[in-house]
Amino acid sequence: MTKDQPIGVFDSGIGGLTVVRALLHHLPNENLVYFGDTARVPYGPKSAQVVREYALQDTEVLLAHNVKLVIVACNTVSAVALDVVQKIAQVPVLGVIIPGAEAAVKATKKKRIGIVGTVGTIMSNAYVHAIRQLDPQAEAFGQACPLFVPLAEEGWTSHAATELIAKEYLFPLTLEKIDTLVLGCTHYPLLRDVIDKVLHRSVTLIDSGEATALAAVQLLEDTGMRNPSKLRPNVQFFVSDVPHRFSEVGERFLGQKLGKVQRIAGFAA
Repeated sequence: MTKDQPIGVFDSGIGGLTVVRALLHHLPNENLVYFGDTARVPYGPKSAQVVREYALQDTEVLLAHNVKLVIVACNTVSAVALDVVQKIAQVPVLGVIIPGAEAAVKATKKKRIGIVGTVGTIMSNAYVHAIRQLDPQAEAFGQACPLFVPLAEEGWTSHAATELIAKEYLFPLTLEKIDTLVLGCTHYPLLRDVIDKVLHRSVTLIDSGEATALAAVQLLEDTGMRNPSKLRPNVQFFVSDVPHRFSEVGERFLGQKLGKVQRIAGFAA
């Protein structure tokens, strides 16, 4: 491998762009390849077997671009199919579960941690298991928040309806007296302000994507594979369906213009 090879990132759709955003901030010299499987999103409600099949295909897309590192931005894939990616990648692989869990364990004072995510991520208990492995004394509580995804994509980040829904979802976690909350879906950082408001700004919010970007920095430093180039990086975006919609919504997630978005054929919904 060479240092100028790109970092590959894949997600079930648009949400993984929040991970790319963090990578661009912490690793501004790195070339990046992003693939969003927009033809088959969402992965959250699908069976583990189907998610594992999709993860294999998504990984192959990135490997075709000769990536030096694979980042699984999708929490659902990280929860139920990370081993599939690791088996075929033959390059280092990072999911979002372990970095998010590590950041939560480091942040909590009361050892009471909440996790919000898709149905698939919460039902897998992946964050709960990871947190308890890191600190057996920590208590972890999951809450599925499926409506957060469409709200984020609609841009309803400060809408009154979003606040009402957030209150419903987060109420059970407030009863558990959590002091730390993992945003266990790549869409949820867009709703950070409303979540923070509902929790009366008394809970530390952990962005698993941000934690994963920091883990990528550490991994590249440890392996001597960080790109030293000062040239403008090459950042490529690929999707399996509807590049126009991806560009329109994706700019909100990335925080900047995407540029050209290319469709890869062969991913039937």
